[in-house]
Amino acid sequence: MPSTHDGPPPADAEPAGPGPEGPPVTESARRAVAAVWRIESARVVGALARWGGDFALAEDVAQEALAEALVAWSRDGVPAEPVGWLLTAARRRAIDAFRRRAALDRRYALLAGPLAEGEAHAGAAPGGGRADDLPWDPDRIDDDVLALVFTACHPVLAPEARVALTLRVVSGLSSEEIARAFLVPVPTVQARITRARKTIAAARVPFGLPPAEQRRERLGAVLSVLYVVFTEGSTATAGEDLLRPDLAYEALRLARTLAALLPGEGEPQGLLALFELTAARFPARTGPDGEAVLLEDQDRTRWDRPAIRRGLAALGRAATAGRGLGPYGLQASIAACHAVAPSVAETDWERIVLLYEALGRVAPSPVVELNRAVALAMASGPAEALAVVDELLAADRLPGSHLLPGVRGELLTRLGRTAEARTELELAARLCRNARERAVLLRKVAALEAN
Repeated sequence: MPSTHDGPPPADAEPAGPGPEGPPVTESARRAVAAVWRIESARVVGALARWGGDFALAEDVAQEALAEALVAWSRDGVPAEPVGWLLTAARRRAIDAFRRRAALDRRYALLAGPLAEGEAHAGAAPGGGRADDLPWDPDRIDDDVLALVFTACHPVLAPEARVALTLRVVSGLSSEEIARAFLVPVPTVQARITRARKTIAAARVPFGLPPAEQRRERLGAVLSVLYVVFTEGSTATAGEDLLRPDLAYEALRLARTLAALLPGEGEPQGLLALFELTAARFPARTGPDGEAVLLEDQDRTRWDRPAIRRGLAALGRAATAGRGLGPYGLQASIAACHAVAPSVAETDWERIVLLYEALGRVAPSPVVELNRAVALAMASGPAEALAVVDELLAADRLPGSHLLPGVRGELLTRLGRTAEARTELELAARLCRNARERAVLLRKVAALEAN
């Protein structure tokens, strides 16, 4: 069954459903389906892919089960086990597809088992059992979601296609979110995802964790995927909320699993350290109404100290892995500087500048250079930092991003160049698509106007 859609719907999108001429769909059913998909989509697709051994088919039948759920749940109410219901419906759809492909062939007999007439009624799983016939243990080391990540990161795909497909399928990020994360056009992301699906189907890539000797060659793509998912969760690129903790904590859970799976590798430990240390600050990053709280204003007693300890321990393991810190370990070291500092003023900014310089050598990017400029401003003053930012501006290194004018406006404010600062901050606010970040920028503009 060829895939005809652009992956599972994004976390904030409505699931596919009947058109205006189809059966009626209640708002409560629509909300329930959207909530289950947002939370459990990766595990549903992963379980189906493991059961059927077909990555593309798992995506398709999961979508079809969502459409079926919209109608059935509107009519009958939300079932007590909505995930099991979706798995049952999707498994039944998969069996229909296997029938169409080759009735009663060996694969159908192995995967579906005997299916007596009348057994596949609405509450039963194909094969005569219930939905819990599908193995469902999210805490096991060969976790379905992690296996889904490794499958989508198969070396048959180009690196950028691996990341785009995994983000779409595993984390439900929309094409727009992926495009913003990688600073590429939306059609480019959509084309990558489409080609990746076709390539995986044509190559008959099996679902599951690869053998130990093959994991290392896929590790870089897997780490990159988890990093982008966590980054989107820790500061949403768009929407009304600053944080998307469901994404961040899923990435953290997968990072813990990956670090346990590959204990001798330093970068999984570094990535885990970065996630733990960053997530430790989540409780203090938003106020009672969800407003963003800047680092200098955060109540550090609200930081999660056990998470900081776990992060520092993982960073220690990364440092002793034998090959030195990689990009994620270096970022974790920067996060550790913040985590152990009593205040912004007492933070070791000189060390952070050095760490960003090292990061820029092993993983150069305009965002790394912009962050180095922020640290440089704290360590040496805004004038030197502004020169770095102006070089990025002159080279057009971050076109369309609100980050560069936001930092530049802050530096100009500190230098007393108020009119220029206001222009830059207004530009940053226009470019920013996250309502909470935009509100911070507009408050800074208002403060300048008040002076």
